[in-house]
Amino acid sequence: MRIAFMGSGGLGGYFGARLCGADADVHFIARGSHLEAMRANGLSVEGPAPIHIPRVNATDDPREVGVVDFVMLCVKLWDTEAALHQIRPLIGPTTAIISFQNGVLKDPFLRAAYDESHIMGGVGYVATTVDKPGVIRQTGTMQRLLFGEFDGSTSPRGQALLAACLAGGINAELSENILRDIWQKYVFLVGLSGTTTTIRKPIGLIRENPQTRAFLLDVMREVVAVGRAHGVDLAADYAEVRLRLADEVAYDMTSSMHHDLDRGNPLEVRWLAGGVAELGQSKGVPTPLNRAVADILALYSAGKVA
Repeated sequence: MRIAFMGSGGLGGYFGARLCGADADVHFIARGSHLEAMRANGLSVEGPAPIHIPRVNATDDPREVGVVDFVMLCVKLWDTEAALHQIRPLIGPTTAIISFQNGVLKDPFLRAAYDESHIMGGVGYVATTVDKPGVIRQTGTMQRLLFGEFDGSTSPRGQALLAACLAGGINAELSENILRDIWQKYVFLVGLSGTTTTIRKPIGLIRENPQTRAFLLDVMREVVAVGRAHGVDLAADYAEVRLRLADEVAYDMTSSMHHDLDRGNPLEVRWLAGGVAELGQSKGVPTPLNRAVADILALYSAGKVA
């Protein structure tokens, strides 16, 4: 099985390293100092279950890789359109493209660029960041991949990918309702990213304080209301379910958007809290807290402010 990770940061680097351990033919599309470090020293994951892959296939040119069975799209959301153009040399007649990016606004971009037959849905859960070039740091033990066909069918390609993921020690599942799974992550991610980035503290402190805990819950309640208005099968009390997950994750867990703010990188807020506000407005669902998060972070959305 040939698998290309378009984007080899915290998420792509982590799960790609796991799949290397399953003897899959993994190729990383990366750039800059991270790419150079991977070429020189391989790829390392530090944290609860350290991994070191001394030699990896890494390039900044997908043409060097050629056609693969799966393209895992793991770039930041603002790079999506450029990435969809860059991956064309990886796509053959039966190649599957799975976006493990954040949010719910990602897959329409794929459908605009490629035939529906190429597209599967995906969700990734892991708390990671690029600690330094060539090194991914994982916070806590949570790691999980869900993927599946959007029509709910069980496909041979999905089963094959599941087998590879399980062989690599990934907590993977083949989903029968991947759209709902994507929205379920969206509920938690919008809450986690919105609170940790605006408050600038990890989830442990936020969940312990009654006022910030209520803020987290109400942010997620807005996402649930918007999803239900768009016909997604979410329970009315699903925000409370996600709050229990927030109680279970590592105390020092934070979000990639919080890391990006600290580093002066662009933020995905436009597609996260901003996406909730946009989707809510289209259905007449009020989203004042998510609108506030998007407004608070607007000055930082394009990167470091002078």
